[in-house]
Order: sequence, then C-alpha cells, then structure tokens
Amino acid sequence: MKNIFRYFAIAALALGSCMAVTSCSDDTDAKKDKGAQPVIKYARSCDINAADSLITKASLGSHLCFVGDNLGDVQQVWFNDQKCKLNPTMVTSHTIILDIPNVIPGEVTNIAKFITSTGLTTEFPFEVVVPGPRINTMNLEYATPGMEVTLNGAYFVEDPNVPMTVTFPGNLDAEIRSFTQTEMTVVVPDDATIEGPISVTTIYGTGETPFHFLDTRGIMFDFDADGLTGLGMGAQCWHARPTRNDGDGISGDYMVLGDGSTPLSANGDWDDSNYSFEYWAGAWTDPVTYPEREGVRLYDIVDFSDFENMIFKFEMLIPSSNPWQAGAMQIIFAGTDKVSLGNAGVDIYGNTVAGCNNTYFQEESLPRALYRPWTDSSAYHTDGEWVTARVPLSEFLYTQDGGTSSGHLEQSSFASLQMFVWAGGVTGVECTPVIKIDNIRCVTE
Repeated sequence: MKNIFRYFAIAALALGSCMAVTSCSDDTDAKKDKGAQPVIKYARSCDINAADSLITKASLGSHLCFVGDNLGDVQQVWFNDQKCKLNPTMVTSHTIILDIPNVIPGEVTNIAKFITSTGLTTEFPFEVVVPGPRINTMNLEYATPGMEVTLNGAYFVEDPNVPMTVTFPGNLDAEIRSFTQTEMTVVVPDDATIEGPISVTTIYGTGETPFHFLDTRGIMFDFDADGLTGLGMGAQCWHARPTRNDGDGISGDYMVLGDGSTPLSANGDWDDSNYSFEYWAGAWTDPVTYPEREGVRLYDIVDFSDFENMIFKFEMLIPSSNPWQAGAMQIIFAGTDKVSLGNAGVDIYGNTVAGCNNTYFQEESLPRALYRPWTDSSAYHTDGEWVTARVPLSEFLYTQDGGTSSGHLEQSSFASLQMFVWAGGVTGVECTPVIKIDNIRCVTE
C-alpha cells in the first residue's frame, strides 16, 4: 500500500510539470540511473481531469506520463515503429512525460520500448489507437463536378482489406487521385450538386467535414438577383461594386475589386472607388428602416450569437495576369451606430444611427481582420482558379495600420460589412490586382 501511494505522489508531481514546463531532471538522474534496467510501473494521462486513471492505450499525439524507476538515463522511447521526440527536462528517475508520435505506424506491435544510453531496453505493453480520419479544410468548397480538389486533415490511410473512400452529399463516391496522411486529391463526382458534409472512411472509422460542400449556411452575399439574400446587387453604399456573370463565376454572379488597369500603390493608398466593397444596412427613410433583400442588418439574416467561434469565408479568384502584392484587405463589420445607409438620426427601433460616412472604419476602436496572402517577396494569385478563403472572426483584432484595436466585436457589430484593400501597415509592390469574390458567409465550425 505504501508503494502505491508513493507512485501516485510521483505521478501527481509529474502532472504538475505537464501544466508548467519546469526543469524536472538534471545530470544527477542520468548518471545515477546509468547501467540500471528501466522499470515502467504504469502510464497516466496529463489531463488533470483524468489524474486518477491509469491507462493502457492512447491515441496518436496524446500527452502522457510514464511512471517507474531507473528512468533517468532513458534516451529513446518507441511506440510501435515510431520514435518519440524526448525533452530531457521531462525525464527523471521516476517519470517520463512525452507525446506519442502523431504518425500512423507502419508496423503495429502494441509495445512501447524504453532504451537507455547503454542499450538497455524495457518493453511495456501499450496500445496506440489510430483515430478515424479528420478533414479540416477544402481548397474550394464550391467546386463543380469533374473538378480536382484538395482535402486537408489527418489520418488518411489505406488498408489492403478496407480501401479508403471519400463520399460527397447524395452518397456519391469520389475518385481518389493521390493522398498522404494529411492531404488528399479527389475528383468531385458527377451530379454532386447537393449541399452537405463530405465524409472520409478508413479502416479506423469515418470522419465528416466540419464545413459543408456548397455551403449556404451563414450566406450574406451571393451576388445573384434570385439568390438566397438578394444583397450586394445594388448601391447599398456610396460606391457600388460591379457584379459579373461572364462565364468565369463559380456559382452565378460575382463581385470584383480592381479593374485590372488602375494601380494599387505599394503602400495600399486609399482608392475606395476601385478597391472597396461596402454594404451599409438601412434605407433613405425617416426613421431608418431595414428592408429585406435590400438594406437588412446582417445579424437579422445570420445568427452571430456564437461569433467568437465563427469563420468568415468567401470564394476568390485572382488571375495570374493581375496578381496582388500591396495593401491588406481590411474586412470590417460595423454596427448601425458606426454607419448606416441614409441620414444620421434614429431607426424604427429608436436606436441612434450614424448615417453614411467614410470615417467610421478609420477608428482604432473598430477591430477588423487584415487579410494579406501576398508576401514581401512574392505576389499572390490563384492561377485563375477559384479557391475558398477563410478568416476566423477571432482574428478581427487590428487597426487600419496593423496595430491592435482598442475595441472588440459584439453581436450588434454585425450589421454592415466593408472589404477594402487599403493600408494595413505593410509595404508591397505597386500592382493592378483583379480580385473576384463570391459567396461571402460566416459559419461556425
């Protein structure tokens, strides 16, 4: 009984080191244990909520503590045929804290091996569980049948007896062209026109995408007159952006920033006539109203109650002939107290509204995202192909010049939207970008 309490106390100390990286070992432990056979008593999770549970198996990537004796000189730990990366400060005479390699083993032995500097080896039965496949992102969520697309995630693996499959909504299997454990290329099946998650199935299980293929959830602007919202088609601002339906779209009409000939300066100087899309909620009425499919507040058509966990998305195409290498795309949400279509005054709910203005987005207290896929040394384009851009709302933190905003978003902030390629606190190269945009949406994943 005394030994049991002793090892539980050792494990408790080890768990503390899981939460705060401190030096747990020195040369004394390694020297003292050199030449001694390592002894493993048990393994424990580093999760404080599971501190009283001994474990005999864990998933790839798990953070664990192994408890025993004579461990100070352990130089290598292997799970199956995968070697751990050991931190010497996490190795003591009685504990080793480590992460199971996040790589699917080629040979499964269900054995953990602990090897000292002199080659002494201790084997400990331990099963490494491979999770089911996980799909995080897709390069183009609005892909059409026959397109080759890329899925990124983890644990993509083929088994001779259980082939991996990728299934689109409507129970349509996709052709898999190539894959690694973290990325695969597939062909969108014929007749893939239904919205929903994509699933990947391996011998270890089935995983679904957190996003939807052809996602209509959280759509604010699809730029189609007969679309889901009808927004973005008219001059709901001072500068109406052109929309096109010329055969280059991914799903109907789309909006364009830049005309391909008007330069964007290296510092991203102000040019809202060519490089800004604005949507201001409201109407030229007194008091101000918010007509559906014309001037509605965005939070009236999209649920922003969980905005901290939402992602701002849109499809984008930039031709190689007109790459982007200056200015940051400032993505700015604003409440009606900051800007609204019409005159300043009150709205039908008795709220004070700011009216039309081009000063609200210069306020340092108004946080925004600064989307800048180009680099100092390389212009950005999508090679004339549509891609899905993703910007978490948690990254809406900045001022116009790249500093940290003094304000924060609230649910009422999501009334109006502006996307303005301007400033951002960076210097690039003068360019004439053409940025085609469609399907602006906010979704929770």
